[in-house]
Amino acid sequence: MKQFKVGVQLYSVRGDMEKDMEATLAKVAAMGYEYVEFAGYFGRTSAEIKALLDKYGLKCISVHQGLEFFDEDPQVGIDFLKGFGVKFVVIPWFDKAKLADDAVWAEVAAKWNAMAALLAKNGMKLLYHNHDFEFTTRFADGSCIHDRIFRDVKGIDPQFDTCWVHYAGIDPTLKLKEYAGRVEVVHLKDFVCKNLGAGPVYALIDTEGKAQKGASQADTGFDYRPLGMGIQDMPAILAACEAAGTEYVIVEQDESSDRPPMEAIAISRQYLASLGL
Repeated sequence: MKQFKVGVQLYSVRGDMEKDMEATLAKVAAMGYEYVEFAGYFGRTSAEIKALLDKYGLKCISVHQGLEFFDEDPQVGIDFLKGFGVKFVVIPWFDKAKLADDAVWAEVAAKWNAMAALLAKNGMKLLYHNHDFEFTTRFADGSCIHDRIFRDVKGIDPQFDTCWVHYAGIDPTLKLKEYAGRVEVVHLKDFVCKNLGAGPVYALIDTEGKAQKGASQADTGFDYRPLGMGIQDMPAILAACEAAGTEYVIVEQDESSDRPPMEAIAISRQYLASLGL
């Protein structure tokens, strides 16, 4: 198997990061993670983040970052991220209504195209991280929101969240194959579920800043699991990543219902090690 560069999305341990970023990064490094993906900076400066990463031998390859971060002065935002080595800026989620509305989408696509071009000039790349609705919301011509994004925005590539692709009812290996050559960073996420595609099982924020109510756990039987403890065929996914040219695999577990989040990501790292990574 290819020796992927293994990282963890720090959103998985966001409570620990908020309490003590340095101690959390130290533990992550001790688990065997070499790369991290940030989702929030907890008041730290770019230089402070860089110093902590260097201290524990970690590299930040990517961040989940809403593009409003760049609104006031795009270059200031870019320089902040460049300061601790970010290569990929990932749009973590976007309002489904705006993605599905033709007129609004035209404005969004124009903004994303401009941002992708600016990032490229600075040696960075724009990615989009999916949930399930990008595949389940379809237009009259049969295309879906995910198709629209990668048709209309130049210079953007997917960061497939393999959990949400599967939850949408699609084999993640097929999407990896479809976008081969364009999937440098992939999210590995495991889960259990008795009813795929029953509606959002995560909290997304609507246009008024309120959490949208999704399907209940009772309806779906959905719960997050450390890698190797759910229904995902991780060896097949990793083989598809290798064929697609993926370089970085990022462990993410949004919630941990039965054990502390730090323990959950440690189990995931141990599982990948058992596969030779």
